[in-house]
Amino acid sequence: MIMLKFSEMPYERPDIEALKKAVTEATEKVISAKSYDEVRKIFFDVQEMNSDAMTMYTIADVRHTMDTTDEYYDGEVQWLQEETAKMIPIWNAWNKALTESPFRKDFEAEFGTQLFKIFEASLMTADEKIVPETIEEGDLTLEYTKTAAQASREFRGEKCNFYGLLKYMESTDRQERKEAFEAWAGLYEEISPRLDEQYSKLVELRARSAKKMGFPSYTEMSYVAHCRFDYTQEDAARFREQIREVVTPAVAKIHERQRVKLGIDKLRFYDEELKFPEGNANPIGTTEELVEKARNMYHAMSPETGEFFDFMTKYQLFDLETRPGKHMGGYMTSFSKYQAPFIFSNFNGTSADVDVLTHEAGHAFQGYLGMRSIPIHELGASTAEINEIHSMSMEHFAYPWMDSFFEENADKYRISHLIGAISCIPYLVSVDEFQHKVYADPGMDAKGRRQVWHEIERKYMPWRDYDGNAFMEEGGFWMQKQHIFLYPFYYIEYALSQICAFQYYGRMKEDRTAAWSDYLKLCRAGGTKGYFDLLEIGNLLNPFKAGTVEKATSHVIKEILERY
Repeated sequence: MIMLKFSEMPYERPDIEALKKAVTEATEKVISAKSYDEVRKIFFDVQEMNSDAMTMYTIADVRHTMDTTDEYYDGEVQWLQEETAKMIPIWNAWNKALTESPFRKDFEAEFGTQLFKIFEASLMTADEKIVPETIEEGDLTLEYTKTAAQASREFRGEKCNFYGLLKYMESTDRQERKEAFEAWAGLYEEISPRLDEQYSKLVELRARSAKKMGFPSYTEMSYVAHCRFDYTQEDAARFREQIREVVTPAVAKIHERQRVKLGIDKLRFYDEELKFPEGNANPIGTTEELVEKARNMYHAMSPETGEFFDFMTKYQLFDLETRPGKHMGGYMTSFSKYQAPFIFSNFNGTSADVDVLTHEAGHAFQGYLGMRSIPIHELGASTAEINEIHSMSMEHFAYPWMDSFFEENADKYRISHLIGAISCIPYLVSVDEFQHKVYADPGMDAKGRRQVWHEIERKYMPWRDYDGNAFMEEGGFWMQKQHIFLYPFYYIEYALSQICAFQYYGRMKEDRTAAWSDYLKLCRAGGTKGYFDLLEIGNLLNPFKAGTVEKATSHVIKEILERY
């Protein structure tokens, strides 16, 4: 495959009918195969065909997120979502043939048992009978994406989307921060009727799908779909309680330190992002200059990261700057046909821009390694509980090079980043508990959801103060998290992973070489094993075990309170 710059990658609508025919024929061949070698060859032939189609899907999806007003790619993504949903019975027959093959044990001997656990989870959570719900869910998520991405308002002479307003919420002028917050909150309140309606429909659809698939609730179905083979809802609840007992009081203490440092009577929500009265550390340089600084950093970090980032820059595998109509947030995806990761973001001139060049690059680095060393695509990366360790740990491994990005303010960035990393954990588990409560009562109305969020905030983030903003005070803040709409139950993984990243950071301070070696082993392992086994490969303590949260965070809390 000849590698191309992203802007030059051709998009052609994949021939789904030909793919259906090919997979159906391959399924029949697997069933009648007389040897493992025969099944193995058929498997990799199908993987290559599917890789071609999925690469086209990903190109269309990325270009759609780059500009949600682009009618062509909007239409393509909608068509692809529908056709992919219609492929469910075809893939189910394929997965069933492989899992029931007399040569399954040969496959497992060569590639491990994880692949078939993934296949079995797919068979339990996807079926022809929920194709209508799957298609409708896809349409609704597209509708949500456009609603959120295209929302904007004038603020101090500038047309701002949500990310543009967040920049002003780091201003040293408290009145400006407050006004930016009111505009930001007002923008959510303005679109809240549409978001409420979209989310109510999504919850109802997901609950209906779970019922059709024989699950007592969508929560149980989602745990299987996320391949959570190693832990349960009860384990997640106990982990959240560890956070409430250990991290919440520590963050409250840090916020009090912040209040005194800022010289204000009470820390409001719009004060939380400003860590220093003279201003936060912001990166120095244009987007192009920041990327070049990142390239130098990754060359100095290790031969593997240097090679990876050269590839990213050579083929321009980024879309970094925010613009009107652009999808919110940041992500990493990949084009398997080209063995190429891709990083998407919304730069806004704050330290978050550098966080992207470390966080999303951590994902992309692992993807780059996995696509080149793990032959089965489903095993190239792991589940989110592991994938987010790759990204969050990279943020800490990058600390020694922050002088290049922030110059004399590098220490301010490092301590601010640590504060942000620990302070966000109570919010991360709040999102998880919110979703558990919502899907336990899928008929809950918008007012009920706000009340649930308000109560959860009081539990995990008792310091949160919206300075009388009625919409946020009654529980409207949950709406700002797109994962709740697009990726249900994908959020506790960030908290689990940060606990692991803190472990690497602690070891980094004592023996960076050993910590990096363990991290690299984890990256290279991809998703070839289950969650707990991968933690062992990475030499990490299990976050669910009693005491792990305290062990992992104590050195971070101590460092913050000593340096801030």
